[in-house]
Amino acid sequence: MEVKLAEYAGFCFGVKRALDTVYEQIKNGKNIYTYGPIVHNEEVIRELTEKGVRILETKEALVELAKETNSRETSVIIRAHGVPEEIYHILEQEHLECIDATCPFVARIQKKVEEESRAGKHIVVIGNAVHPEVEGIVGWCKGPVTVLGDLAEAQEFELPEGGEICVVAQTTFNYKKFYNIVEILGKKGYNSTVANTICNATEERQRSARKLASEADVMIVIGGKHSSNTRKLYEICGEECAHTYFIQTLDDLRLELPKAVRLVGITAGASTPNKLIEEVQNYVRINF
Repeated sequence: MEVKLAEYAGFCFGVKRALDTVYEQIKNGKNIYTYGPIVHNEEVIRELTEKGVRILETKEALVELAKETNSRETSVIIRAHGVPEEIYHILEQEHLECIDATCPFVARIQKKVEEESRAGKHIVVIGNAVHPEVEGIVGWCKGPVTVLGDLAEAQEFELPEGGEICVVAQTTFNYKKFYNIVEILGKKGYNSTVANTICNATEERQRSARKLASEADVMIVIGGKHSSNTRKLYEICGEECAHTYFIQTLDDLRLELPKAVRLVGITAGASTPNKLIEEVQNYVRINF
């Protein structure tokens, strides 16, 4: 039986950059907070928590932090997913040090929607409305904005006559669905600007996962339960391979292998540490 890892799996550039930022600040000996979990992987967050990194979840928590701590000894790190513009204003007003670990690809979308909305365009974000990246993007818009998460919502979308739209995507959105939604919007005849802002790392991981899943008898997808990009990988692999498993760590792995398995494929979300991927690979190779 062969065990094969997808060509692209595990940490992406934006995640590695964000985590490097946190670890660098830990060395400085300050009180370290992140606004929201720095990345969507429970094992990574647990490790950072053990090192004293704490998570702030609300605007009110920022204000309370400023009252309770010495701002010179405290740093607030912006998560890789980015935040609404308002959060930067609060940090400035409360004199809290802000260290921005927003993924550069997300920051580019924020800048794009800010500029296009200032120009009077209706912003359409293709993505999950409750995902922090999308909430952050929406928070940079200066005018009307709509979030579309699926084909049905795209079909129902209507714009006042003569309006212009600018379409962007959550960086981790399923690229096939993105193009399908864009096609639906195109048929409505709107004067539109479309920016495919799905990052290369997402496309590479989705394509390589689909290719491997189409060849594999069993697929294992490793990642955090709240990770959007990992859930997309699970969805894609499930379309190609009936025996697809979603796990966070090796402890979750309960393989029920069909007879005559030739190939077990493994892929992992962009926030999954290499050590977790290696643990799963080695376990499957040794035990099956």
